[in-house]
Amino acid sequence: MDNPDCGAILGPMKSDTDILIVGGGLNGPALAIALAQNGLRVTLVDALPLSVRADPGFDGRAYALARATTQMLRAIGIWDAVATHAQPILDIIASDGRPGQGAAPWFLHFDHTEIEEGPMGFMLEDRYLRRALLAAVGKTKNITQVAGRVVAQKTGQTGAEVTLDNGERLTARLLVGCDGRDSGVALRAGIARTGWGYEQTALVCAIAHEKPHNGAAHQFFTPSGPLGILPLPGNRCSIVWAETTERAACITQLSDADYLAELRPVFGEFLGKIALEGDRFSYPLKLTIANSFIATRLVLVGDAAHGMHPLAGQGLNMGLRDVAALAEVLTLANRRGEDFANDLVLARYQQWRRFDTATMAAATDGINRLFSNENPILRAGRDLGLGIVNAVPELRRGLIRQAAGLTGDLPKLMQGKAI
Repeated sequence: MDNPDCGAILGPMKSDTDILIVGGGLNGPALAIALAQNGLRVTLVDALPLSVRADPGFDGRAYALARATTQMLRAIGIWDAVATHAQPILDIIASDGRPGQGAAPWFLHFDHTEIEEGPMGFMLEDRYLRRALLAAVGKTKNITQVAGRVVAQKTGQTGAEVTLDNGERLTARLLVGCDGRDSGVALRAGIARTGWGYEQTALVCAIAHEKPHNGAAHQFFTPSGPLGILPLPGNRCSIVWAETTERAACITQLSDADYLAELRPVFGEFLGKIALEGDRFSYPLKLTIANSFIATRLVLVGDAAHGMHPLAGQGLNMGLRDVAALAEVLTLANRRGEDFANDLVLARYQQWRRFDTATMAAATDGINRLFSNENPILRAGRDLGLGIVNAVPELRRGLIRQAAGLTGDLPKLMQGKAI
C-alpha cells in the first residue's frame, strides 16, 4: 500500500508524540481530548490557523446529535458547555409526498416519551460545538496543536512521520486521519475507496419561521430527494434539502428571495412564513467507504473512513462513535502494556466499527433509492410500510432507540461512562 509519499520507515524512531491526528474539524479534537484524558500524548494538526478555527460565527450549519452522542460529549466534559444552546428533538415525523401536494396519509411518528432516556437527540449549531471542543483542547494537558498542511507521510513498523508544507517534520507512534471524505491521509497510504454518487446535491441553510416547531424534526421524502427540517432554538430550523444535481446547481445561483420561492412549495406552510438566516451551502451527495479503516501505524476516523447520505443525519454521530471506539481500544491496550499502534490492536477498532458503518451506509442508501423516485408501485408499498411500522409499538420503539444511537455494541463513552 506504499506510494512515493508513503514509504516504509527504516530503523527505530523516536516519536515526538504518541498519536498524531490530522484534521482539526470536530472528530479530530474530540479524539484528541478523549485520548489525552486517558494519559496519551497527542498532536493535533490542521491546515487552518487556530484563530480561524476557534471563532466561527453563525452560518446556519447545525448537527442532529443522537442521545448516545450527547452522552459521549458529557463524558469528555463538553456537553455542559453547549447544553444551553441545544434544542431537544422531541418528535421525528417521516412522510412521503410531492411538492405542492403535501404529505401522503401514511407517515411514521417517533415520540421521545416512548423511551426512558428522554429526548432522542438534540440539534446543536456548528459554532457552539466547534468552540467548545477547541476550548477544551486548549485546556487539556498532553495535547499540542500545530497549524499546517500535511504534504507527505511515511509509516512503518516503528512509527509514522508527516511533513508539513513549511518543511517541519512530526513523528508519532500512530497516525490518525480525521481529514474528511477526500482524506489525504488515506490517499497517501494507498487506501482505495468504494462508493458512488447519487446525482443529488444537498442544499443546506437555516430559516426563521412564524409558528413554533415544538421540537419536531421532519423528514419529507420527495421524488428528487429528501428534505430534512430540523428544529433549532427559537422559531428557527436547519434545512437539509436534497435535490437533483442539475436543479440544485440552478437553485444555488438564485438570489435569497428566489431561493425561498423554490423552497416554499417543498417546505409547505405548516410553520407559517419563512425567511433565510445565515449562509447557504451546497455539497454533492455520495456514498464513499474506505476499503480498509487501518494500515500499518495508521487509522481512519469519521468521514475519512466513511461518508453516507445525510437523510438520517448520522454522519457526525457515526464519526463520534468511531472516536469513542478508537479511544477505548487504544486506551485499554496502552493500560495493558501493549504496543497500542500495532496491527493487532488496530484490527480491534476496525472489527468493531466496520459492520456498524456498512450497515448504516446500506440503510441510508436503500432508503434514499426507495423514496427518491415517482414509481407509483414503490410509493404505495413504502407508504404502507411507514404506516405498518407506525402502528406496531414494539417495532416503533426499537427504531426510536436506534435513532437515538442507543443500540448495538456501544463504546463506554457513548454510554456516558469513563474508559
